[in-house]
Amino acid sequence: MDIANAQKAVDEWIQNHGVRYFNELTNMAQLTEEVGEVARIIARRYGEQSEKESDKAKDLGEELADVVFVVLCLANQTGIDLQAAFDKKLDLKTKRDHDRHQNNKKLK
Repeated sequence: MDIANAQKAVDEWIQNHGVRYFNELTNMAQLTEEVGEVARIIARRYGEQSEKESDKAKDLGEELADVVFVVLCLANQTGIDLQAAFDKKLDLKTKRDHDRHQNNKKLK
C-alpha cells in the first residue's frame, strides 16, 4: 500500500470506527507516546539497557505501525498529502546528501 492509500485507509477507519479524529494536540501527544514505546523497545533490545521480561513479547513492528497510524491521522486532519511530501523530501535528500554520505569516511 502506498502512502496515499494508507491515508485513505486511515480516514475510512476513523469514519467507520473512530467516530472522529482526536484534535491535533491530542494526536501529537499520542504520537509522542507511541514514539516513546518504540524508543523503549530499541533501547532495551538493541541498546545497553537490559530488557525486562515483560517487555520481551512487545512487537517492534506493531509499535512502529502505531507511529505510522498517528502520523497518517495528523496528515489527514491538517490537509497534508503525505505521499507528495514524502516524494519531495526523498528527492531533496537524494540530491543534497548523496555525495556527502558517499564521501563520509565514518560510514565506510
